[in-house]
Amino acid sequence: MSEPEIITGTIASPSRLDKALAEATGLSRARVQGLIEQGRVDVAGKTVTSASMKVAADAPFRIIIAAAMPAEAMPEDIPLVIAYEDAHLIVVDKPAGMVVHPAVGNITGTLVNALLHHCRGNLSGINGIARPGIVHRIDKDTSGLLVVAKSDAAHEGLAVQFAAHTVHRRYVAVCAGHPSPATGTIDARVGRSDADRKKMTVLPNNSSRGKTAITHYTVLERLDEAALIECRLETGRTHQVRVHCASIGHPLLGDPAYGRTPKHLRPVLERLGFARQALHAAELGFVHPVTGENIRFSSNLPQDMSELIDQLQRSNR
Repeated sequence: MSEPEIITGTIASPSRLDKALAEATGLSRARVQGLIEQGRVDVAGKTVTSASMKVAADAPFRIIIAAAMPAEAMPEDIPLVIAYEDAHLIVVDKPAGMVVHPAVGNITGTLVNALLHHCRGNLSGINGIARPGIVHRIDKDTSGLLVVAKSDAAHEGLAVQFAAHTVHRRYVAVCAGHPSPATGTIDARVGRSDADRKKMTVLPNNSSRGKTAITHYTVLERLDEAALIECRLETGRTHQVRVHCASIGHPLLGDPAYGRTPKHLRPVLERLGFARQALHAAELGFVHPVTGENIRFSSNLPQDMSELIDQLQRSNR
């Protein structure tokens, strides 16, 4: 793997940041905007978050461009759990620990590598050769259902439904503490954190940054200093359930990024070897983009989450 490319220089004249950097580097404005969103642009020694901010002449900048990956993901014979498949799409029950598509640091062993082998390369090309068929994602350490497009027609139809927030998505999670009220809605904008660009955070709803995010939750069962909850997503933002639950003081158990497990429950997680966020994409439903049929799929809790819940139920008796 080659080293990241670092571009440095100074701003030639006062301007919008994305325009000034495009002129200074020869990169397209769209590419610059993407790098800013990824937290890869510093101006005057500070990571910037807004492509439209005004910058002064002679301000120093640094851009970090990630090391190149192979242009095309390669097929790998990796077992998959298939919930549904036809000529247009495939619904996969992804295990925790599997990355959805290749990226720097994870160029093999991904869901895309497995799908290229399973589908003999017959996946939608809309998202390019590195992410064929990928319409949406779930985190590496989240288990459960996601749909992948095999045809471009399916990809386009599914993308419209995701954009319109009409796809049914129900997650099951174990959070710290007991949310009150037991049923509620978290309506809080989500965007990248200034402190850590690898993480997301809740932003003011009048912010120009981030995106609207809405999660409806219900407590299914009170456990020992924890709760089994369901989360129905009205939107689907990066890390949405994890960030939203943490924002109301009830982070998911085992989540390494957004919360701390209650002290007396840590030995339970350690004994079980539970080292991921307790989050499972349990239901997925949508209108088939080609046939027009309403279809819905469900996935049972994986063994690690079932064991965790069982332990917390016993402790609560």
